[in-house]
Amino acid sequence: MDNIKELERLYSNELIKFRRDLHENPELSFKEFRTTKKIKDKLMSLGVKIIDMGLETGVIGYLEGCSDGPTIALRGDIDALPITEINDVPYKSKVDGVMHACGHDIHTASVIGAACILSDMKEKLKGNVLFVFQPAEELNKGAKLMVEKGLFTKIKADLVFGLHNNPEISWGKIAIKKGGLMASVDTIKIKIKGKGGHGALPNATRDPIVAVAAVIMNLQTIVSRNVSPLESAVISFGTLHAGTANNVIPELVEITGTVRSFDANVRKMLSERIKQVLESTAQVYDVESELEYIFDLPAVFNSNELADLAYEAAVEVLGQESIIDPVPSMGGEDFSIFTEKIPGFFLWLGVGNKEKDMNYVWHSPRFDGDDRAIINASAVMSNMVLKGFNYINKKKE
Repeated sequence: MDNIKELERLYSNELIKFRRDLHENPELSFKEFRTTKKIKDKLMSLGVKIIDMGLETGVIGYLEGCSDGPTIALRGDIDALPITEINDVPYKSKVDGVMHACGHDIHTASVIGAACILSDMKEKLKGNVLFVFQPAEELNKGAKLMVEKGLFTKIKADLVFGLHNNPEISWGKIAIKKGGLMASVDTIKIKIKGKGGHGALPNATRDPIVAVAAVIMNLQTIVSRNVSPLESAVISFGTLHAGTANNVIPELVEITGTVRSFDANVRKMLSERIKQVLESTAQVYDVESELEYIFDLPAVFNSNELADLAYEAAVEVLGQESIIDPVPSMGGEDFSIFTEKIPGFFLWLGVGNKEKDMNYVWHSPRFDGDDRAIINASAVMSNMVLKGFNYINKKKE
């Protein structure tokens, strides 16, 4: 533990500089070419081997310990968002219309920090470490692509740990949650087809506008009447496309939405009830309906055992007063794709600082985080790796 704290101090300024360089030079999903090169160059300077997975962007680094043992993966996502930054800071984005508005630059720097710390402890590591720098989290596609390319099948690991910043939590704090932390994410695409005509003669039509209004309202009752008040679920619609003129009833209406939940049984029920409610409502309004239901991401769910491991690791680094039990978020995270393959744990890193006006939510053009949190994350994740080795070895006994 003393070694980690010593190395924590050693790398602090370097990691802040690394993060700010990424923040100034953000890149969109699957276009993270500069970011990828910067990560590779840093890992190779630390003696970390680069594993070629046939990816255009994203990096897998492999650090071999001093003896045979488990392999623990640390994941950081690397992509930015199509948002124009309006912060007035020296490291403001230099790329028009692109910024790290979700803090993936912080995540990347945190895993780089863990690579710095653990590579300096290489002669004491009784196991191996994978550093997984994932592209395209914002599209919910990067983790799926890495798994398709063989991550955790061709390239084996016993555990995977990840983190996400949270500007609503003060820097210096680590949020550790047992159970559901972030919700499953599903996409719904609905088409309602009727019979168009003149707005003055609605009796000669089968109006899909009225029908879709009923569909939207009826689907809301699934959450209020089919989901237990003790469970969480969301059905929200974000787009509605129909019509060309104010006095013309169209033939077709298209809507898209998102469905969120934590429990797998609730998720299944939601998909079934949405189909049933849509079809029955369409029948009442004498229109045709079509549903495309896409199961995008499972929920991020932390086991009690790994939560205890993370808690112990964080307490040793930051002290018990720095650990909080957070309120879960209905936001999603494709880290859950990895934990479908191997056990894992996901934590939140506090980056908020009200005095510095750093408390804007994810995806805000004013988003920023106190980058002093990066070294805390690096140290905690490094300690989680050490404890992960012991955890896996005990499981195998």
